[in-house]
Amino acid sequence: MKTKFILVTLFLTVSLAGYAARIDTVMVKSASMNKDVLAVFVIPDVVTGREAKACPVVFLLHGYGGNAYGWLSAKPELPAIADEKGIIFVCPDAKNSWYWDSPTDPAYRYETFVATELVNYTDAHYKTIAAREGRAITGLSMGGHGALWLAFRHTDVFGAAGSTSGGVDFRPFPEKWEISNQLGDYNTHRDRWSEYTVVGQVSKIKDGDLALIVDCGLDDFFLDINISLHLLLKSNHISHDFILRPGKHNMAYWNNSIDYQILFFSKYFSPNEKR
Repeated sequence: MKTKFILVTLFLTVSLAGYAARIDTVMVKSASMNKDVLAVFVIPDVVTGREAKACPVVFLLHGYGGNAYGWLSAKPELPAIADEKGIIFVCPDAKNSWYWDSPTDPAYRYETFVATELVNYTDAHYKTIAAREGRAITGLSMGGHGALWLAFRHTDVFGAAGSTSGGVDFRPFPEKWEISNQLGDYNTHRDRWSEYTVVGQVSKIKDGDLALIVDCGLDDFFLDINISLHLLLKSNHISHDFILRPGKHNMAYWNNSIDYQILFFSKYFSPNEKR
């Protein structure tokens, strides 16, 4: 059944010198949650011109306490990068959902929203390369968990995925970030908590299913869990880029790290540039 979307679109034409990318702020109807969800689209000029070109899409997921504008705050250069690389960036607002379909709260179905409803909306309303080969997903902190969680579970939708400073195993932090609101108390639901981590989903993928990049700062409180994810991927013979560099869990780190991830995705998309 074809999903219907109700939207309110505010077109903000970016007029700063040096690029012509457009920023669209959209309320997308989520049928699964029966509500409108905010999403910000950064649209390169090659999509909006007379001879519009189909472009790949990178979904950028915000962290805990963030919103749909978080990546534009962390990386104000996104419109210029969109024009330079010919990439559409999509930034949804997912509250503090951790990007799951919550097993305890039916009002939080952000896995369905991002991996299905938002992807379908994007392909229906913009000139995209509407295939897994034209889609990547990444995010910071909670969004890093979300990006890998979604990609590992939807390899038919996303061809590449990344995480920067990702909360890829939150079990060492049972009292933090409202996780128990979504999964229940840790001591009561330990099996569920394990299942809903990124590391708990690694067995769902095999080498070649995804182009993967994971990075973390050397002074980040998520450093150890990211190293553990790297070692788990390695032990499962799943190819991936793993980068450790100086930095903390902050905007300065993400402003730098996303450049490397976008370069990684651009190389993944390069066979599609002729389309």
